[in-house]
Amino acid sequence: MRPYYTARPALRLASGIFAAMIAIGGQMSAAERRGTPPSPAAPQPIPLPQGNTVVARVDGTELVLSDVEAAQQNLPPQAKNLPLEQIYPVLLDRLVDGMLITEAGRKDHLDQDPELQRRLKRFEDRLVQEAYLNRTIKDAETEDRLKARYATYVKEKAGHEEVHARHILVKTDAEANAIIAELDKGADFAALAKDRSIDPGAASGGDLGYFGHDDMVKEFADAAFALPAGQYTKAPVKTQFGWHVIKVEDHRVSTPPSFEEARQEVSQLVARDVVDAKLKELRGAAKVETYGLDGKPLPSPK
Repeated sequence: MRPYYTARPALRLASGIFAAMIAIGGQMSAAERRGTPPSPAAPQPIPLPQGNTVVARVDGTELVLSDVEAAQQNLPPQAKNLPLEQIYPVLLDRLVDGMLITEAGRKDHLDQDPELQRRLKRFEDRLVQEAYLNRTIKDAETEDRLKARYATYVKEKAGHEEVHARHILVKTDAEANAIIAELDKGADFAALAKDRSIDPGAASGGDLGYFGHDDMVKEFADAAFALPAGQYTKAPVKTQFGWHVIKVEDHRVSTPPSFEEARQEVSQLVARDVVDAKLKELRGAAKVETYGLDGKPLPSPK
């Protein structure tokens, strides 16, 4: 999640935004909470003014529309997705409250508190890190570089075996053996998964889709890739998550996605490559000394 920061005091007060969220929630009608679409006869929303339009002044300090819009983005989805004009009065009121509280704190010189200064410095450092990396990645992420990384990506993905499997996850070996006994009597695997599995995918009948061997923990992958299509494990498979009963639906050789289909993943790979290279460059140009919890120097990484 990308943090938001502005020099304006209202937007540094998280409690003001939280209060706005509560107030907004209390003022929503039942139809709005259900997401009921507006009546066809409802008036069309009025175009919003420019973001630098002044919407409030508190003792001479201005609050502009873009501050309100930014505050809305920090609300929970239920409030964030509402039209701004619907929540504007409450949100503006809470931001004004925030400005008043912030200025009261400044008058008490709380902004000079050493601990607060340290926290602000850490927050500023994170923003600078994010801005620097974003700029570095943006400058390096050209179309040619994306396509070159895609070519490597295709070679890595091409020709790998994948299986399509389902699984039922339970807490004990005895539970898993009882499920296998029911399957031996003809029980439906997907139905048992929905009824017995503690895995989040139980609602889909334990369906895991297609996956490669390296996509799963070793014990699970070894068992799944050893099964012929249509077969299930005759003995429970134990992993760090519990006991599994696995059924394989299909085997196939993977086909790499097209460049456009893989663009987002390739973009992430390029970003990782760029950051790794930049960190290597920065470390090579700096003198880095690290110490253990006992205060003794740690060996330099090779």
